[in-house]
Formats: sequence, C-alpha cells, structure tokens
Amino acid sequence: MSDDNDRPGLIDRAAELLSTQMSVQSGDDSSVTAYFQGTVVSMRALALAPGLDVLSLTQVLAWDLPVTDQLREDVTAAADASNFGTVKLAVHEVTADVLLHYTFPAGTLSDDALRTMLMMVLGSGADVGVTIRG
Repeated sequence: MSDDNDRPGLIDRAAELLSTQMSVQSGDDSSVTAYFQGTVVSMRALALAPGLDVLSLTQVLAWDLPVTDQLREDVTAAADASNFGTVKLAVHEVTADVLLHYTFPAGTLSDDALRTMLMMVLGSGADVGVTIRG
C-alpha cells in the first residue's frame, strides 16, 4: 500500500502525461505551460477542499485578432457549442484574444483517465482555435 506522499503531485502527473504528446514547461510547483496544436495552455493544480484537487486551465485559442462583429458571433457560437469549459473573448481595445477556461476535479483520476480528459479538453479547444482563426 503506497502513501499519498509517495505519489507525484497532480500538476506533476499532468505535466508528465502531456509531455509525451506536446511540449510542456514547468512553472512553479503548482503550474505548467503546454503548447498544443497552435495553442498555449496554462494549468494550475488547486486543492479546493480535502480530497478535492482540481486542475484549472486556460487555453489561448487565438490572439491579437481584430475585434469585429463576425469575431463576436464566432466566439458566441463556439461558446454555445463547447462541451468543456467556457470560451471567452478578451478584448484589448482594437484586438482580442480567444480563451478557453476549464476547471475539473482531477485528483482521483487514474493516469489514463487524466490523460484522456486533458486530451479531450485541449483537442476541443484547439479545434475552436482553428475555426476562429480561419
């Protein structure tokens, strides 16, 4: 029987699982940055309560796009169709970034389940990014 102190932390597990699929850089002890299919992903592990460890991720799907009515419509449509998280438009005067935010309980997932969940979320975000960027 192994002690929980012998297991790598959630963010370390996520980084290790993703590193076989994409470039991953460790930040501090609770965050990583990953690069997946033209997107940049920032992930952080959080302990919300005893036994409730979550991964919170922000995926930049597109950046520095001109703010147009069409962009707003595309982001709204992507947000409505998203199965994972929230797709948002972050406006900076005349340009905008498109972001996906998603937080999910991950601490009790097996490695295979965690890898599958992360790949589904990031793949979905990358697909939205391709659609938005055209």
